[in-house]
Amino acid sequence: MSDSKKIAVIGGGSWATALIKILSNNVDSLNWYMRNETAVDHILKYRHNPNYLQSVEIDLNKINVSIDLAEVVRPVDIVIIASPSAFLVNLFENCPPELFNEKIVFSSVKGIIPEYNAIPARFIHKTFRIPYDRIGIICGPCHAEEVALERLSYLTVACQDEELAEEMAEILACRYIKTTISDDLIGTEISAVLKNVYSIASGICSGLGYGDNFQAVLISNAIQETENLIDEMSPIHRDVKSSAYLGDLLVTAYSKFSRNRTFGYMIGKGYSVKSAQLEMDMIAEGFYAAKSLMEIKKKFQVEMPIVEAVNNILYEKISPVIEMRILTDRLN
Repeated sequence: MSDSKKIAVIGGGSWATALIKILSNNVDSLNWYMRNETAVDHILKYRHNPNYLQSVEIDLNKINVSIDLAEVVRPVDIVIIASPSAFLVNLFENCPPELFNEKIVFSSVKGIIPEYNAIPARFIHKTFRIPYDRIGIICGPCHAEEVALERLSYLTVACQDEELAEEMAEILACRYIKTTISDDLIGTEISAVLKNVYSIASGICSGLGYGDNFQAVLISNAIQETENLIDEMSPIHRDVKSSAYLGDLLVTAYSKFSRNRTFGYMIGKGYSVKSAQLEMDMIAEGFYAAKSLMEIKKKFQVEMPIVEAVNNILYEKISPVIEMRILTDRLN
């Protein structure tokens, strides 16, 4: 792929920066779109993203950074979207669908599109009229902060077209990144959405003083909920004990780098939702996902008590102490 395909990354956050670092190991040139003009100017002058992963040096001999979306997307074959899901509708609001004609699009968006209760693959399919076999997902378990430190990490590339998945997996693989492939586009995306909600639950429980014993029960129930929903939504063979599902859930629920867990911990410690969001100054994808997942679970008639508990705390303003006490009686 590196010899024949041109690649663009869309997004200015930590994961977009991490992807730029990873991809620059194996490609000679990259296009990078960021909306933040001040950040672009800083990168062009100092070769570092001023807001995220500042230790990552941007090789401007390989990487073209621009605030012009058309300039970034038009000449490439593959687009990787790595912007928070809450911003996608606004990001592409004035983008003509024709700009993505004949493109292959990989999503590295770890959330749900709140305006449509849609996973990124469906949003991309509907917005740009791209067939599903030309849409893929890049998922964990992998934190951007550890990529910046070049700690060994694993990525799963899922696409209905196995050849495209293999090609993207090959280009992402490097000294500190190992890759695997999957054909489970829907399941891996929904799992990536759910793990953010479960990590908020994990953080809330930690903030309330629940210990490791309960956390183990919480997360084992979370992977059961995940399996129940994705099997209803996309009934194909999958092993939810593999790293794309269980591994991604574990690292998000337990890691000190997890924004969703941090957000939940603050809620458990008594912060209001609004004050926690202001204090973090970062997007916790699980906040938006919890509400959307309530609609999805109703549609597919799946019992999901952990998702319900998080939604009740975040949107119904039920006390975390009370809601988690109720939840303890619903887990096994």
